[in-house]
Amino acid sequence: MKKTVTFADHVISFNSNLEYTGKLPPGIRIMNPFREQPHIKEIMRQFYKKFYNDHLTRQMIIGINPGRLGSGSTGVPFTDTKRMIDVHGINIEGFKTHEPSAVFMHEMFSAYGGAEKFYKDFYITSVCPLGFTSIQPGGKEINYNYYDSKALTDAVYDFVVESMRKQLTFGIDTNTAFCLGTGKNFAFLQQLNNKEKFFKKIIPLEHPRFVMQYKSKTKQEYIDKYLREFEENRDKL
Repeated sequence: MKKTVTFADHVISFNSNLEYTGKLPPGIRIMNPFREQPHIKEIMRQFYKKFYNDHLTRQMIIGINPGRLGSGSTGVPFTDTKRMIDVHGINIEGFKTHEPSAVFMHEMFSAYGGAEKFYKDFYITSVCPLGFTSIQPGGKEINYNYYDSKALTDAVYDFVVESMRKQLTFGIDTNTAFCLGTGKNFAFLQQLNNKEKFFKKIIPLEHPRFVMQYKSKTKQEYIDKYLREFEENRDKL
């Protein structure tokens, strides 16, 4: 019997081979956890084998780009080490991270019916699958977004398009996608989609970081909005 490639196999191969070879603006560094920290590749592999080892079609949820304390520490978008251990049962030793966006997303997963149910229906990725950092005066390294400067957006544009096209071959429903971020991320993604025709429509949702930073007292309203938008735009796969 011929062995078929699963959704997990596609994601693991994609992440393991991510490489940006272009030139970045001065002061900006690429962050590729799969090459910089080999143990993260193994954490990522365990996660996708556990939740995506199938041939299901999923809808895509698209964030901005990886951050140091989120997928930069686990290899999986909107997770941190605490939730990877406590929720997903994947052991991580030697370091700990706490990411507020991961807290929001996992509360939303629970409201949806649990992480396992959620991951059967959705695949979370980013406009740019690799992250960026910049060095502050004094030497502190901080997260940097692909849209924080036009020079960076222009530099990674072709990489973004190529990465999206590759991921659409995993088993993605191209009728409706969801964008995390109603501002700059959605504006760029909508413009990109108008040109490249990745999806028939893209639904914007408030970014988890925005909710946790500015709207934490009413975060249940945003969780409810996520669930409502998912339900109303859930294609029959």
